[in-house]
Amino acid sequence: MTPESLVEELRASKEYFDRSSRCLQEEHSKFAPAEGMYTVAQQVAHAAQAVEWCVEGAFRPEGFDMDMEKAHAEVTRVTSLAEARAWMDRAYAKSMERIGSSTMEELQQRLPPGPVMGAVPRAAVVAAICEHTAHHRGALAVYSRLCGLKPPMPYMETEAG
Repeated sequence: MTPESLVEELRASKEYFDRSSRCLQEEHSKFAPAEGMYTVAQQVAHAAQAVEWCVEGAFRPEGFDMDMEKAHAEVTRVTSLAEARAWMDRAYAKSMERIGSSTMEELQQRLPPGPVMGAVPRAAVVAAICEHTAHHRGALAVYSRLCGLKPPMPYMETEAG
């Protein structure tokens, strides 16, 4: 594991997310399968927010910001898929910059004890980002199907069956 290899994992995660959700367009922004669920735009916004949250939490002395009400309020204000995708682009770019500019010593430092990833090396947030983003791209694939769309395969340039 090197900073460069971790950045490559993040880059692949972003590519898979973008590819698998690209069939969704701005007109799908406000679609949600049921009342009280995140819309398409909010799913993307939440995933973007989590990318930022993971990296910020890994490098803050006090760890992760656990004000989930504030985080939820920020996400539910998003109504545009274009806005959410722009947030995702910024979140990944900042995260790749932060991880890529870190030393191995910094990445091996342990997170503070706590309810989220307590006492694991900072580098572990990359896997957490990849897993969380995969979860939301999966949800968006279901949303796509519910909108009558056929989501592309995330890992290659071909369509899902």
